[in-house]
Amino acid sequence: MGFLWLLSCITVIGAAFGCGVPAIPPVFTGIERIVNGKITFPGSWPWQVSLQYSTGFHYCGGSLISESWVVTAAHCEVSTSHLVVAGMFDKRSRENVQVLRIAQVFDHPSFNKHNSSNDITLVKLATPARFSSIVSPVCLPSAQDSFTAGSLCVTTGWGRTHYQGTGSNVLQQATLPLLSNAECENIWEKGFPDIMVCAGAKGVTSCKGDSGGPLVCQKDGAWNLVGVVSFVSANCYTNYPTVCARVTEFRPWIDEILTQN
Repeated sequence: MGFLWLLSCITVIGAAFGCGVPAIPPVFTGIERIVNGKITFPGSWPWQVSLQYSTGFHYCGGSLISESWVVTAAHCEVSTSHLVVAGMFDKRSRENVQVLRIAQVFDHPSFNKHNSSNDITLVKLATPARFSSIVSPVCLPSAQDSFTAGSLCVTTGWGRTHYQGTGSNVLQQATLPLLSNAECENIWEKGFPDIMVCAGAKGVTSCKGDSGGPLVCQKDGAWNLVGVVSFVSANCYTNYPTVCARVTEFRPWIDEILTQN
């Protein structure tokens, strides 16, 4: 089907369920951590999904951008044998969740696992998600959108709450300030191209299990998917920023995949 039809569909869905506008408002104040983090209000980040093996083990996060499409990280190595679980808050409960099968996986063709460049994947669902008060899409920014350093954004996930611990059973959230790439380079002591965006380094970080999850920032009253969590320091040190794939840089590729599939 045509791309314009797809865009109009997403627009109608967004209007009905609030693209980037949760029916259950999130609750957050100041800087919080996923490492030693803050529990989210159930249902308040309705685009957050859990990527799971067929055994039900959570290994990465992702974000719904429409009924049939999820954005995650390429290094998560998603397979069509895996599952997408939407509407989940507590990993120990299957109440009100949607367990969705995967039809196709589109890794970015230039993904480089050695330096984590182009770390983004699109997942097409075999079973479309049913939108509700706890399952709805995040907005995609346009390629021209700009999110300035210092902006407070939010990342969510079920990753570890400390490096040597286990993943959180309930969805955690963290408020992170965006950094300029120059600030990120100074901390990491290596270069970061524009296809990456950094956030945190203020006693805040994501950790193992948060990969592929969203970094969202508000624009015109709606949450936009600004980053896809790619990597953190090896020991999840909170003075190192979380590094994400910058979604604005990948809009042309995203649009191409949606148009062709």
